[in-house]
Amino acid sequence: MTQKKLIIAVIILGLFGSLALAQRGRGGGSHRKPTMDLPEVNENGIPKTDPNWSGKFTFIRIRFDTSQYAQYYGYNNVLGDGGPPWSHDYPTAGRHLMKIITEVSKVDATQDVNEPIFRFGDPELYKFPFVYLCEVGWMELSDREIAGMSEYLLRGGFVCVDDFRTDRELANLNQHIKRAFPEPEYQLKKLDISHPIFNCFFSIKTLDLPPIYGGGFGSRETVRPEFYGLEDKTGRLMMVVNFNYDVSDYWQWSDNNAFAPIEETNEAYKFGVNYIIYALTH
Repeated sequence: MTQKKLIIAVIILGLFGSLALAQRGRGGGSHRKPTMDLPEVNENGIPKTDPNWSGKFTFIRIRFDTSQYAQYYGYNNVLGDGGPPWSHDYPTAGRHLMKIITEVSKVDATQDVNEPIFRFGDPELYKFPFVYLCEVGWMELSDREIAGMSEYLLRGGFVCVDDFRTDRELANLNQHIKRAFPEPEYQLKKLDISHPIFNCFFSIKTLDLPPIYGGGFGSRETVRPEFYGLEDKTGRLMMVVNFNYDVSDYWQWSDNNAFAPIEETNEAYKFGVNYIIYALTH
């Protein structure tokens, strides 16, 4: 085991507290909530971002309007699982990832705070080089947000798209990308293990990951994670897309010893760390 592998394993063991390995339990109530006990945050009460955070690496989350779908999540405005889709895994996943990136690298990251939340087009967003965007199947960005996403990416920003599945949801993401970048050279491309993002810090050995989503009821084994990227005209990756995957679920539940084997959680953290290092160095 290399030193970096050892460090990340030890940190995750620390998050677990006591380790009892078990297979993934996504159905029903087979796993507990993350052990981090934090106050609820309402969609209408998101705190303002501390301006001092722009001097440290800060995990940023992108929000978008889902009020037209609110009946599907019970009109629940409390952020996190069960609330607005863009807020899933908030805030525990980001807090845990910031702990890991600080321990395994020299990145000076914000610690023990809920991640700031912005819309594309907010001028404050340009202070932060990395953003997280999830559940894009629900996403309907305004023209202002589309222009903001385009400008953010072309000015050097990096977007991690996560936690979505099905061809319909991927098509919705592609439609938004085409609105932001109508030129034909801007298209999502499937990534393979040779891409530098998978080797820029940890050497990720395989993209053949265990399936966590299905194509429908009772068919979870039919879809496997795939990875796509959007490059600028110089070849810099501006966006990485985790399709049929939810890497932040592993970050969120890494203090829960009933969620997934530690080996799977280790791998999920390697993706997160690599994404950040790539964003900061390209």
